[in-house]
Amino acid sequence: IPAEVTALPGWHFAWTAAERRGYSGVGLLSRMPADGVESALGEEQFDREGRLQLAHFGRLTVVNGYFPKGSGNDRDNSRVPYKLDFYRAVFDRVERLRRDGRRVLVVGDFNTAHREIDLARPKDNRETSGFLPEERAELDRWLAAGWLDTFRLFESGGGHYSWWSQRFGVRARNIGWRIDYVLCSPDVRPFLQGAFILPEVTGSDHCPVGVTLDADVLG
Repeated sequence: IPAEVTALPGWHFAWTAAERRGYSGVGLLSRMPADGVESALGEEQFDREGRLQLAHFGRLTVVNGYFPKGSGNDRDNSRVPYKLDFYRAVFDRVERLRRDGRRVLVVGDFNTAHREIDLARPKDNRETSGFLPEERAELDRWLAAGWLDTFRLFESGGGHYSWWSQRFGVRARNIGWRIDYVLCSPDVRPFLQGAFILPEVTGSDHCPVGVTLDADVLG
């Protein structure tokens, strides 16, 4: 991480890296200091890949996740079982936070397009990791448990994506996938003022996604 990021004045930081350098990791920048940051699920197979942070701000917990891809090194779907296990482990963890009375946001790259409207070419990708029925069923389970897809609370139409292949011309033609989400627990809904995707921001094959919240969500 370059010094111009790690030395930004007026920001607080938390970094969680994988054991394998450059492989995966998550980071937090916040204007206010967190009351505490956790970075472990308690399962070595997940924790060694540095895929999770839980940052507590008052009554709000921001869960920053980088969910695994299901595709393996040979472009097969060999990592799908690992991916689904990670989904379930995170789900169990955030459900405990809800039971403890926490308001929760789960933010990050979920590496799954939930419905056909969430990718440009659903028929061509039915056997591709990121749109497999078993992967989509995990998101179904989250929503059935009461979690809210914040972007869909404000936008029901298609053509809104957060990731594009780096093949030439794909992004310009908006042949993308919506695989980055902000899910919120139901008790966050009264404080939710908006949700957004910023496809005009370049520099990555992903683009920023986010929400606007009333500051009272912390209290």
